[in-house]
This record gives sequence, C-alpha cells and structure tokens, in this order.
Amino acid sequence: MIRLHITAEGQTEERFVNKLMVSLLSRSSVFPNVRCVLTSRKKRTKREYRGGFRAHCAYPTVRKDIISWIAEDNNRECRFTTMFDLYALPEDFPGKVEANRQSDPYEKVSIIEKALGDDIGDRRFIPYIQLHEFEALIFSEPGQLAIEYFGYESGIANLNGMLKNVGGNPELLDDGYETCPSRRIIQEIPDYDKANAGIIVAEKIGLARMRSKCRHFNDWLTKLEELKSS
Repeated sequence: MIRLHITAEGQTEERFVNKLMVSLLSRSSVFPNVRCVLTSRKKRTKREYRGGFRAHCAYPTVRKDIISWIAEDNNRECRFTTMFDLYALPEDFPGKVEANRQSDPYEKVSIIEKALGDDIGDRRFIPYIQLHEFEALIFSEPGQLAIEYFGYESGIANLNGMLKNVGGNPELLDDGYETCPSRRIIQEIPDYDKANAGIIVAEKIGLARMRSKCRHFNDWLTKLEELKSS
C-alpha cells in the first residue's frame, strides 16, 4: 500500500484529484491525499493561505511547503508529487530558464520536472508539470462543455476546430496569454467557470478519454498506478 501526497496548484486541481483520481489510484493500492500549495502565512494569527501560487509567491515558498510535507511523513511507503501548470509557471522555478529556450513543450516539462526533482532531492518525490494547464484536459473532448453551457454550439465547434489544428493533442495548445487553453474556452464561452463547471465537465469526459489524448498526463498517472510494485 502506498500513501501518495499531492501538492496541487489550486482548488480546481485539488477537486480534480478528489473527484477523479482517488478512485482510479486506490484500485492500484495507491491512496492519494491532496492539498493546495501553501502560498503565505500570517505570523500573528498563524492563518495559512493555500492555492494560486503564481499570484502570491515565488518558488522558494513552494519548495518550502513541499519539503515540509516530505519531512512530516518520512515513511518508505509514502510518495509525493505535484500538479502544477506549465502556463505562467514562475520564472524562478528550477529549469525554467533552460526550458524557455526550447520549442517542444514536452522537452520543456521534462527539463523542469528533472530540475525540480533534483532540487527537492528525495527519491520518493515525483514531479509533475501539467501541459499547459488544467483546461487542456477539458480540451480532450470540448463537446462535453455542452452539458453545462447551452446555446454555445458555435463556440464549442470553434474549440473542436482548435483541437483539430494541433492534431487532436490538447497538450500542444500553446501557452500564450490570450491563447492558453483556459482563455480559448473563455473566448468562446464567457460564462465558463473553472472551479465548478470545469470539474463537472471533466467528470463527464472521464480519465480514460483524457489519457488517450494527453500523453504526458497519461505517463504521470501510469507512474502513480505502478507505485505499488516499485
């Protein structure tokens, strides 16, 4: 049995893990728990603020939170991983400068994940960077947005066209400010609500479909499923 501690970028990723990943991984005797990354703490009240690190903190704060959790559970049957977006990842993340020089997105995340793993320095840590953000998983089947958003048939058709333009691979949608997956969806469906409807749509799409379309995401889940025999 493996206990898997997942540090998520924000509340949407946290809900995604709880709603979709827990049942999948538990079938492989891998039992995840997830929390948002600590972004700040008020010294006077000791109140903690978690999630949305891009807006509130830089890598040293993220690193401190990961290492703190690793130190709290120093058991051999424990593993640790992350679920952070490549889009707008802070520039001070390990490997980010070198990754910025690459054009291939898979090479970019490979460089950052290796550098992050080396910096954390624990064999139980499995770094994961999402290409390019959570909404890439929604792009696995944009048509499912219709279950939450009626009257947006033409917008959803446009999203399907965008997916076809990258060969049906959502992980190849670029990470420009106006062209990242989330803003592409918002441009076509201004009412899009990531935290609520996004998770409902993700559940409707299902992990099997996401894995078939997003190979980096699938590789991560496969690693986690195989932890039992590691």
